[in-house]
Amino acid sequence: MRFDPGRIDRRIIFLLVFLAVAIPMLFRIHMPFTPTPPVRAAFQAIDTLPPGSVILISTDYGPGTMPEVDPMVRAVVRHAFSKGHRILLMSTLDALGLALGDQAVRTVAAEMGKQYGTDWVNLGFKPGFEAVIVSMGKNIRDIFPEDYAGRPLDSLPLTQNIRTLRDIALAVDFASGAALQAWIQFAQARFGVPLVGGVTAVMAPENYPYLNSGQLLGLIGGLKGAAEYELLLHRPGVATAGMPAQSFVHLLIILLIALGNLGYFLQRRRRT
Repeated sequence: MRFDPGRIDRRIIFLLVFLAVAIPMLFRIHMPFTPTPPVRAAFQAIDTLPPGSVILISTDYGPGTMPEVDPMVRAVVRHAFSKGHRILLMSTLDALGLALGDQAVRTVAAEMGKQYGTDWVNLGFKPGFEAVIVSMGKNIRDIFPEDYAGRPLDSLPLTQNIRTLRDIALAVDFASGAALQAWIQFAQARFGVPLVGGVTAVMAPENYPYLNSGQLLGLIGGLKGAAEYELLLHRPGVATAGMPAQSFVHLLIILLIALGNLGYFLQRRRRT
């Protein structure tokens, strides 16, 4: 029976993908990599802030992009807490994004002994990013008079003196959609808030112009960006463990594309 590289049974492809993911994770294969300048810049933006600075984190992503974005959220939160910074959490895109962000921040805070109300506060979810950001630039209490559980902001030590976005040392938006552009256009351009972005891998290229223009201080892109941040933090996590599997699958896809093209040209040759 003649082997046709252009007609591989899909079950074989599924098995190869499974093996490409499972083998690196089971045998803990290590793959060295070097942090890129955009991720280093994001790291430095947080690392150089004065201790006690307030960082606003907006988790504008959903469960579909959680495997890519969640590791970078946890790495940034761990970095911020380790430097003595305080965190305001919110979301303007998806209520599920707020739940995912709350879970990430709450987990890291518990590990590091950080207290709610003093070291971090969950403002909640409000839809409509442009209007929300503009309102926060004028008066945060116009859009978030209370935290997610209904506690007045004036009753929480962290938020008693936070009135507008200008009281924020740095904003970090973790996005899987258009939310980051809204933060750039309004929080950064209109109110002058220093901004860092964390996005999925496919979104990273479209945000490089903002990085080059200085509107973004740093950019974390995809699982690789999260792994680079973990490396800079000297704390390997989920992203670092997932990088070999991702790389193996990418190599497999390249091989399958090559086989598909080979099969196509062999078929053309037989017809002639």
